[in-house]
Amino acid sequence: MLEALFQDAPVLRLIGIASALLSIFAYLPYARDTLAGRTQPQRTSWLIWSVLGSIALASQAYEGAQASLWFATIQVGGTITIFLLSVRYGTGNFVTKADAGVLWAAATGLVIWALTDTAVYALAITITISLMGGSVTILKAYRAPQSETLSMWLTSWVAAGLAMIAVGQVYWVLLAYPLYLFVLNGGIVAAILLGRARSAPAPIFIRRYTKNAAH
Repeated sequence: MLEALFQDAPVLRLIGIASALLSIFAYLPYARDTLAGRTQPQRTSWLIWSVLGSIALASQAYEGAQASLWFATIQVGGTITIFLLSVRYGTGNFVTKADAGVLWAAATGLVIWALTDTAVYALAITITISLMGGSVTILKAYRAPQSETLSMWLTSWVAAGLAMIAVGQVYWVLLAYPLYLFVLNGGIVAAILLGRARSAPAPIFIRRYTKNAAH
């Protein structure tokens, strides 16, 4: 039954559209919180994600992605929007020497793509570098969980899972981008939850016990 589901083009198209709609709803509260000053997007991460996400989107389209392309398109559009908002409302530097190296590596991937006529190399470089850039936001989410919007990352995590299903086959070139976002978004969700747990006050009975023990 599951095999038939994954080979049903209309069903896969619906799953792909659902993942795209979830991505839209994910970015709306993040943009709202950014404008309100409750969320401060990391400029470095969002700049890198905007550039590399655009390359990944182009490579996915080139390699024949169909239903899952809805998700990738919305993800890139949302990423660019958040980066533009981060210019005024975000935190961190724009382009450091390390960031310039990242962008040069991305350009190298494009050159290899042009020379070999295959997008696999560009996609591999893009995902590898994106994970490195994402580590900045994971660390920030753990240290300052209040500076991130949990609902955005959680919804994006679910959307990435649906996008993987929308691929409809075990074809790693097409699975790579939604799988990468599934792992990254899940890592950020975990970092936020762990950061909140770390900074949460201890239960009152523990505080009373500690206070009494001190006396």
